[in-house]
Amino acid sequence: MIYGPEHKEFMNSLSKFIDQEINPYVDQWEEEGIFPAHDLFKKMGDQGFLGVCKPEEYGGAGLDYSFSLAMSETLGKINCGAVPMAIGVQTDMATPALARFGSDYVKENYLRHAISGEYVACIGVSEPGAGSDVAGIKSNARKDGDDYLINGQKMWITNGTQADFMCMLVNTSDGPIHSSKSLIVVPMDTPGITVERKLDKLGMRSSDTAQLYFDNVRVPQRNIIGEEGMGFTYQMLQFQEERLWAAGAALQSLDKVIDDTIDYTRQREAFGKPLLDNQVIHFRLAELKTEVELLRALTYRAVEEYVAGENVTMLASMAKLKTGRLTREVNDACLQYYGGMGFMNETHISRAYRDGRLTSIGGGADEVMLGIICKLMDTLPSKKRG
Repeated sequence: MIYGPEHKEFMNSLSKFIDQEINPYVDQWEEEGIFPAHDLFKKMGDQGFLGVCKPEEYGGAGLDYSFSLAMSETLGKINCGAVPMAIGVQTDMATPALARFGSDYVKENYLRHAISGEYVACIGVSEPGAGSDVAGIKSNARKDGDDYLINGQKMWITNGTQADFMCMLVNTSDGPIHSSKSLIVVPMDTPGITVERKLDKLGMRSSDTAQLYFDNVRVPQRNIIGEEGMGFTYQMLQFQEERLWAAGAALQSLDKVIDDTIDYTRQREAFGKPLLDNQVIHFRLAELKTEVELLRALTYRAVEEYVAGENVTMLASMAKLKTGRLTREVNDACLQYYGGMGFMNETHISRAYRDGRLTSIGGGADEVMLGIICKLMDTLPSKKRG
């Protein structure tokens, strides 16, 4: 993937926006445990940042997915992981299926407002008993006249306390688990929805993450995305963009952690010389930098093939797996070189260490990625094939 002039211009504009509208406030938002999603997203929508790959007829720019990669990579410049994740939910997790399979009605009434930043979106897949096991969700929607009645709960919902609507995966029949689910747009001010609590997390502190209950929530059947029973398939397709986004968002963040560690160990002296002068440190940083570049190459290749219309399930899964593991490796190694200061909340490395741990869990855990890769390699035991 070689970014052209349009990509670079877009990335420069987004970088300036981050410097002016996000990074000066990150420490405050982290302390408060929430960021003002409606205010920030409206500003981003006004600048055209929330719909770069979405249809022009609904306010998007209609560009190819390479621009989404450019966006996610640039968001890595934000001084925390929470805000980029929340933005990614809006652009690459809650709305791809809506844009691709939604009716004119749901796109006009929900997608358009997500692109403009007037609405905050969330994606409702995970449940207390079904995280990476998407097929195991229990929430259900039953027809009642022209409506669905939705019951169940959702867990670990990013943007959950501020969202205007949820793209919710629910069971709409009692058939086979992979053809019994549908994606439905659920307005979050509908009676019967309870925000049980804002979750207290290890990291991603400025991202509001909620546990939600749904008790006979009445939603018009016209709010369904695409065909009934196709929700699992739509969500699996949507996951590909989520996983590519996660890989892209890690690249500049990892670069920053390494660069900051170089600066710190150059200034910090121990035993009469800068820490960076120790070969064990500068060799290790060189190894980590090389690993980041390898991840970048894998991610760029996956996006190139995705833009070309290829099936990138394996490459996206590999990129997501490598992103989670490399993020843990880089952050842990670099924190070690900060010594005691690395254990202090006042240093960026401690925030990166806490925030980055989620990467190996959210959007499909490492073990799920390995299972997908093994299946596509045809290395699973025979009884698990098919």
